Amino acid sequence: MKPLRIALLGAGRIGQVHARTIVQRVSGAQLVAIADPMPAAAQQLAERYGISVVSTDCMALIADPSIDAVLICTPTDTHADYIIAAAQHGKHIFCEKPVALDLAQTDRALAAVAAAGVTLQIGFNRRFDANFGRMQQAVASGAIGTPKIVHIVSRDPAPPPISYIKVSGGIFLDMTIHDWDVARFLIGSDIAEVYVQGGITVDPAIGEAGDIDTHVTLIRFENGVIGTIDNCRQAAYGYDQRAEVFGSAGSIQTDNNYPNNTTLSTASAVQRDLPFNFFMQRYIEAYAAEIEAFVVAVTTSTPVLASGSDARKALVAGLAAWQSYRTGRPVKLADISASAE
Repeated sequence: MKPLRIALLGAGRIGQVHARTIVQRVSGAQLVAIADPMPAAAQQLAERYGISVVSTDCMALIADPSIDAVLICTPTDTHADYIIAAAQHGKHIFCEKPVALDLAQTDRALAAVAAAGVTLQIGFNRRFDANFGRMQQAVASGAIGTPKIVHIVSRDPAPPPISYIKVSGGIFLDMTIHDWDVARFLIGSDIAEVYVQGGITVDPAIGEAGDIDTHVTLIRFENGVIGTIDNCRQAAYGYDQRAEVFGSAGSIQTDNNYPNNTTLSTASAVQRDLPFNFFMQRYIEAYAAEIEAFVVAVTTSTPVLASGSDARKALVAGLAAWQSYRTGRPVKLADISASAE
């Protein structure tokens, strides 16, 4: 079978990770072109992996008839336009989250994908993490009985630059968006309602940029399960990624991943090393697995694990969370979706 010819749009941090995966780990695909508005970034990455086609024009690669699929790893405000253009040119699409920061743009992009009949996978990499995958399996198989409560903890080691926060959509759309998706993935039900308590505990500049840096959100699912999402943009000890699902017959939980499994025991203390310091280390295998899964989905015409619909539902949850934080009241996600119609 002829390999899937992929163009990478965006040669930044996550684009570099995906480039390495395609070149080193995916036998059914070939990275053939790289585009980035910063020519030095694209050229450097292309030289690393022997890619001959380098451009500063993402749209030019999207229009190239020799390209089968694109990986969109560019800034969020470009995602919807690139998805629409790629769909119209018959390209299969992998896009980092979110599709857009508003429902109107998101819906236009998803409509273009549906009309073209191409594959769209969203970069919700935690669905491809072995720990969360095992938790989902336990819930779906009935191993813990009927799920009752889910707790998700997700805390970054340090906040992103203020320049990023100003354009990211804020904590509920750039950080918690993964947790909205993981919550739905684990429970197998859509979120019905959110209620946020949050504030600024890390850096006043984050508040001045229009964001918050800490929150605990109560969520209720359509199937009756309740849960919490606990986020903070700063954890002194590293990247904190934990979760538990409690059910009628038991529970399943996952702890942080660590660089090693050793424990040092002495007369004064029992110690272990700190967890991985950031997402690039913690989820490196998940990033590889999601690209492998995308190629399989395209080449076998099978459904993706993280779809455009999943992206929309996570966006709705984030928009509802912002409304809840600003009003101090619970917000039903159905009201947010209805307001976009």
